[in-house]
Amino acid sequence: MREIVKFPDKVLRKKCQEIKEVDEILLSEIEQLREILEKSENGAGLAAPQIGISKKFLGIKNKEGVKIYLNPRIEASFGEKIYPKILEEGEKENDFLEGCLSFPDLFGTVKRYLKIEVAWEEMVDKKLETRNKILEGFEAIVWQHESDHLDGVLFVDRVKEEGGKFYLWTEDKKVPMDVDEILDQEKM
Repeated sequence: MREIVKFPDKVLRKKCQEIKEVDEILLSEIEQLREILEKSENGAGLAAPQIGISKKFLGIKNKEGVKIYLNPRIEASFGEKIYPKILEEGEKENDFLEGCLSFPDLFGTVKRYLKIEVAWEEMVDKKLETRNKILEGFEAIVWQHESDHLDGVLFVDRVKEEGGKFYLWTEDKKVPMDVDEILDQEKM
């Protein structure tokens, strides 16, 4: 069984190949991604490169389970990219901290669109058929994060380019960090 690949593994930087046909190998890889994401305690999404596969597919987990998307893409975005906020008890607004299963205990602020139109392909009678829908809020954020993985872009890249906040989450608190400390691991 595959495991989640951790940064700075080079597979996380590879641009993934489009899926042209569905075969037994791909079906097995999809099932492995589904199982890993289902077992993940705090993972909302998982892209193929995160389990060592350079193919364009990802999974997103919600209350109903894990949905797999083949050749996912963003067709349109609405509004501007912003740092998402979350409302906590007492209507207090806080930064939404994005994390990644390939970067355990690291979190940062990333500008994302809060509404996007997406398209993907699904297997129907052994043929790939295109589907699309509008995503908003958390689901839109997860889609953008996982889509970035398919192009070799990581959330730490977004934190760096936007000057976002970056933290190491310890048992009882978040400790501010310099994102370059993490990115420098690729040079070793």
